[in-house]
Amino acid sequence: MNRDPRAWQRLSRALREARGHKGLTQADLASLAGVSLAAVGAAEKGEPPEKRMPPTLPKIARALGWPAGAIETILEGADPPGGWTEPAARLDAGLVETVMTQAMVTATNQATAAEIRRAVTIAVDELRRHGVLNEPDDVQPNQTM
Repeated sequence: MNRDPRAWQRLSRALREARGHKGLTQADLASLAGVSLAAVGAAEKGEPPEKRMPPTLPKIARALGWPAGAIETILEGADPPGGWTEPAARLDAGLVETVMTQAMVTATNQATAAEIRRAVTIAVDELRRHGVLNEPDDVQPNQTM
């Protein structure tokens, strides 16, 4: 089973978008799928399961009208059935670094410049890992988080 956090974030985004596209609340989807509201919430949270694929996920997928195997193909990087309804937000990394650095300087009066740069680097790498920031051609995100 795929345990890549980025893959599970993709799946959670696909689930939320599909539910929203159908005009369903989480409670509506839970009722249609025959699962608990907590199960829908967990699926949309996007965290990899600890041991195995949650048995509620295929039920949720069926209630959304997805074909068998859609969950696995999304986790492997394919688009969800029907495609993406909303493009993923993409931000300029340089702008985010500048804004975050200015905010850190304003918010902290005890941190050194090196500590601020390190905190900004960690945050920017995390945003890249989630696909919110464009990847520079020659830099890969730090995988320490």
